[in-house]
Amino acid sequence: QVQLVESGGGLVQPGGSLRLSCAASGIIFNLYTMAWHRQAPGKQRELVAGITRGGNTNYQDSVKGRFTISRDNAKNTLYLQMNSLKPEDTAVYYCSAVRVGGYYWGQGTQVTVSS
Repeated sequence: QVQLVESGGGLVQPGGSLRLSCAASGIIFNLYTMAWHRQAPGKQRELVAGITRGGNTNYQDSVKGRFTISRDNAKNTLYLQMNSLKPEDTAVYYCSAVRVGGYYWGQGTQVTVSS
């Protein structure tokens, strides 16, 4: 059974930092392209950042220079370091795992940026 479990969300003030984690089980983690997505209230889910099997990364323009995606294949874990957080970053953050024949989602973790 595939499981992606996000953690690390919470309430943070503008300008603060959070580090999200996504622990994967039931898949051969290093074969998957991994990504973080987010969904704010009343908005569609959007891609925030992705990382390939080989470690190539891509970011949504609004988070470039502030967020860093990384993966630890030995720990089957995906990370998202979020710095200089803004109120508009408030959303539920989801991780995903994708390869041919499989696309999996976690349940999400809430990030709220507010003073």
